[in-house]
Amino acid sequence: MNDILLDIKGLKAGIEGKEILKGIDLSIGRGEVHAIMGPNGAGKSTLSAVLAGRPEFNVSQGSISYNGEDLLALSPEERSWAGIFLSFQYPIEIPGVSITAFMKAAVNARRKAAGLPELKPAEYLKLLKEKMAFVQMKGEFARREVNVGFSGGEKKRSEIFQMAMLEPTLSILDETDSGLDVDALRIVADGVSRLRSPQTSSIIITHYHRLLEYIVPDYVHILKDGRIVKSGGRELIAEIEKNGFESFNG
Repeated sequence: MNDILLDIKGLKAGIEGKEILKGIDLSIGRGEVHAIMGPNGAGKSTLSAVLAGRPEFNVSQGSISYNGEDLLALSPEERSWAGIFLSFQYPIEIPGVSITAFMKAAVNARRKAAGLPELKPAEYLKLLKEKMAFVQMKGEFARREVNVGFSGGEKKRSEIFQMAMLEPTLSILDETDSGLDVDALRIVADGVSRLRSPQTSSIIITHYHRLLEYIVPDYVHILKDGRIVKSGGRELIAEIEKNGFESFNG
């Protein structure tokens, strides 16, 4: 059995007094890929937001252990430094900041938190070029402002590039397949699959099955009305395709 990287027990959380997660239990081992599927409004994005530490979401009950630490005691920055990466459903634009400068600050902040020296300019540029080639990004892409004027596919590809640069221990992909054409989907999925290792884990959040045709999950969980109502293997994807989410009840 794999070591447990993330262990969620009895998690209840919400926003502005509204409870959205109503008791989540989920364990993720090192090297595992877990898909969380469910209809809109089920609580999928709330779960990702709570794991990332977004302050507007309140945890009323339960615990989250990450790499042996109390995740809820860590700030969003500390969670990032500890190796948690969240790919947003709707990435924000950052005018005036190039991708090169943005990623240099992010990479060096994580290295500093780990007690490592900043990368020298030549080392950073070498890493940048390697990871851009990894997700099939052209050189001029690095000079563009973060997400400014990007298409939906470019934004998602940029996020996979950021993930490759930061090499997280736990990657949370919140509907990364939203708005992608087939070619972009394959590039994103290939990047995610190639970053997989025995020590890293991923949570793929989606309500479509098509991304899971390229990224093969070890486990699939159905989230409805704030609860995981069923867990299993890839056979659940076929059930969803055939009967929809309405056939799953808590």
